[in-house]
Amino acid sequence: MAFPQTRSSALLSDCLVACRRYPAITAVTGAATLLAATAIANSYFAEKAQRDNPPRGRFIDVDRVRLHYVERGNGRPLALFHGNGSMIQDFESSGLIDLAAENYRVIVFDRPGFGHSLRPRNVVLTPEAQADLFKKAFDRLNVERAIVLGHSWGASVAVALAIRHPSFVEALVLASGYYFPTARADVVASLLPAMPGFGDIISHTISPILSRLMWPAMLRKAFGPRSVPEKFTGFPKEMAVRPSQLRASAVESALMIPAASGFSKAYGELDMPTIIIAGEDDRLIDINEQSVRLHGDVRQSKLHRIAGAGHMIQQSATPDLMAAIDEAAAETLH
Repeated sequence: MAFPQTRSSALLSDCLVACRRYPAITAVTGAATLLAATAIANSYFAEKAQRDNPPRGRFIDVDRVRLHYVERGNGRPLALFHGNGSMIQDFESSGLIDLAAENYRVIVFDRPGFGHSLRPRNVVLTPEAQADLFKKAFDRLNVERAIVLGHSWGASVAVALAIRHPSFVEALVLASGYYFPTARADVVASLLPAMPGFGDIISHTISPILSRLMWPAMLRKAFGPRSVPEKFTGFPKEMAVRPSQLRASAVESALMIPAASGFSKAYGELDMPTIIIAGEDDRLIDINEQSVRLHGDVRQSKLHRIAGAGHMIQQSATPDLMAAIDEAAAETLH
């Protein structure tokens, strides 16, 4: 009868022989094990992030999509739409919600797939689809008309809302938006992570790790040339690097060029007061190709270029953005 130690030694020897005989299978098995372990770890951190950052607002179900929103203040309704990869806490940490709530009824949604809002897998949530979804949400909240502000990707949602539901949009404030199709390397890079199946594997394994490593560099580019303000520490990074949110972000990146291409011929239809605002030194979007060109297409628009500011003007130029909201509101009274 063999002792247990002898059995263990024999088993280890057999494993070593198998590894040498079938190196490809061994490599695949090892990689699969590593990916599985990474996915489990990322799932744990995602659940922890949600526990550490519970919902601060309310939920509303529209077309089987659960949307999280925050509502503050009284007065004329003001809707805020955040950019790609972001959430309500962006506007919250910037101080814009508190500023606006002094004079407006501010309603801020986590867009589908971001923050605490869910994103269905069986629907392609283009800006137009999101606009229709939010219009139904506002109907449920008894909002007949609103001043609508969108930042970055949220500007595309705001534009879609104005094009598809013009009677709802009293005035537009478009900040750091992408309005016309251009060649973008980041869009190409997002195509694989956005694919069903393969994208899920990447978002649950590699993407959260890479996103954490790249976070400081991404912030420098988004905020540059200005430094990241201290108040941005209130933004929950761990919520932003959850697998579900990273995949939603990849899908929206992949939709950027097609969405801009579809909108580009309809800007002339916008006849509500529109304030276009952008940082002069935006490192993510060429404002001459985007904001300046849009100003030429929208007859009822005014353009404000913020000197020394980058893409994140809601954070680094909050008073300027608040002034743009007040200007848009005043334009509707003329």
